[in-house]
Amino acid sequence: MLEDLDRQIVQLLCRDGRMSFTDLGRSTGLSVSAVHQRVRRLEQRGVITSYVALVDPSQVGLALTAFVSIKEIDPSQPDDAPDRLTHLPAIEACYSVAGEESYLLKVRVADPAALESLLQEIRAAANVSTRTMVVLSTPYENRPPNL
Repeated sequence: MLEDLDRQIVQLLCRDGRMSFTDLGRSTGLSVSAVHQRVRRLEQRGVITSYVALVDPSQVGLALTAFVSIKEIDPSQPDDAPDRLTHLPAIEACYSVAGEESYLLKVRVADPAALESLLQEIRAAANVSTRTMVVLSTPYENRPPNL
């Protein structure tokens, strides 16, 4: 459970991971050293796990986003699809899900031909069937959590 001040710090950093300790202090009413100590503790506890740069996928040649659900062809085999797919950098996220499929993959590629190739790689590497939904637009993404 987070204290109110820690929650406020996390919310501010989720909106701007490059916010300075001075600005965090100004926003929370804490001294710079107190903010620094709290951020360090949040990192050590695993509340804050990393700081990343978010990029516009279309600006880096990855204009097509899709969600690919996968299902094992032979359910008697080990459930190791995530391990079998880690080598594919086009897979941005892998979620274990309830329902008919076992996992939902978020993928980003350059174009439909690249998606077709990736789907073939996924099927071959993990021995799964796939169902694909292509994203037409993204009204919002990477929103900070509602703490």
